[in-house]
Amino acid sequence: MSYGKIKLAIDDRVALVTLADPERRNAMSLQMREECLHALRDLEASGAADCVIVTGEGTRAFSAGADINELKTRSVASELSTGSAVRRELPRFIETMRMPSIAAVNGFCLGAGLELALACTLRIAVEGARLGLPEVNLGVIPGSGGTQRLTRLVGLGKAMEMITTGEAIDASEAHRIGLVNSVHPAGELLAAARAICAKWKAKGPVSLAAARDAVLRSQDVDLLAGIEYERTLFALCLASGERDEGVAAFLERRAPNFRKS
Repeated sequence: MSYGKIKLAIDDRVALVTLADPERRNAMSLQMREECLHALRDLEASGAADCVIVTGEGTRAFSAGADINELKTRSVASELSTGSAVRRELPRFIETMRMPSIAAVNGFCLGAGLELALACTLRIAVEGARLGLPEVNLGVIPGSGGTQRLTRLVGLGKAMEMITTGEAIDASEAHRIGLVNSVHPAGELLAAARAICAKWKAKGPVSLAAARDAVLRSQDVDLLAGIEYERTLFALCLASGERDEGVAAFLERRAPNFRKS
């Protein structure tokens, strides 16, 4: 289908989802969220891509946050209705879909934009990017998982500071605290994202997803439960046959081919 608030392109089995409302700094309207969710579900179902890059159109912003005009209309009743579910469903789907994802943060990444990036497998940023959760400045709090995912990523102290002050940090500080994995010049950001995708594409899809899911689960369970979950996923990797190819390639001194057609 055609989209009005995002753009979707697939090249060499890498999907590029671009948040496309640059005049409004790619504000995350309900339409944009719904289109993102639709596109990602289609990619998951079709198997057309092995990984996903999410970025923003233009040079100013990945996304400057939620659509303020929509925020003005929200009420207690609307927040308790099923209509608000997409704001939480989109990050959760990105976090758990088969394809690993990388947020290529190309400018301001605030509020709902950062909440989207937090759900991605990895985040990289352009030099000069600003990242933050400023919702408290508007009399609300992050509502799409930001309080939970940021804390798990950077720790209680830094998350508490960012969320309660509502102040953004620059890309270099975000890298220092582990919020982004690397920082790049503007002209090299997407190339860096594609380089990461090339590494992912060389891995077995089952073992790659299992590795990601095991790491994610470590934040939610105690050590023994996490180890047990890891053991189950290890057995799944054996059942997938990817171990056989990986070991054979190692012994034959060649690159493994986990994604045989």
